[in-house]
Amino acid sequence: MKRGVISAVLVSLAAASPAHAQSVLESGFAGALRGCEEWVLNPTSWSNGATAFVSAVGLGDKMGLVDRVEDVQLPPKPFRVANHFWRMNSTNGAGYMLIVSDRLPICHITGGGDTDLQPAVSSVLASAAFNGRWKLLKTSAIGDMVTSEFQSRTEPAFSIVISRADKPGERLDRVQVIATAQFQTGK
Repeated sequence: MKRGVISAVLVSLAAASPAHAQSVLESGFAGALRGCEEWVLNPTSWSNGATAFVSAVGLGDKMGLVDRVEDVQLPPKPFRVANHFWRMNSTNGAGYMLIVSDRLPICHITGGGDTDLQPAVSSVLASAAFNGRWKLLKTSAIGDMVTSEFQSRTEPAFSIVISRADKPGERLDRVQVIATAQFQTGK
């Protein structure tokens, strides 16, 4: 075999490895969270076109607008106003949706597919990058789901609730992670 063919085979095998899939699943979820924060806290990144917004999210061509999503991916009914749907492709069969509004300071993330997202989501939530931006307020568990509420460290009026499987290998037949964030305007 020629050196170039061997390199191509090794790259292909590495791309198919579970560690690689895990890292792209982590990147997808981390990107969806960055997109959520960017959309709500920095509207100038998208108000005159989405180029700066997409750049800030950092997923490049792994992220794109879609016209619609399945009902299960929609945010709670009060947040279904002037929505835009961003798909974050992580693997061929799994990824995340980020739903934002250009009228309400909210965002909604869902994730699912044929790959277990729980390890990736847990890894992102345990990361220094996430914890540098978000403070854990409380966590609770019901059935096979664990739900955590976080508050932005830079904007205390901005909070996110993230629900996900409590251990690996669960919920592969339905949405595996749901996160809803909102900026509380006035009290």
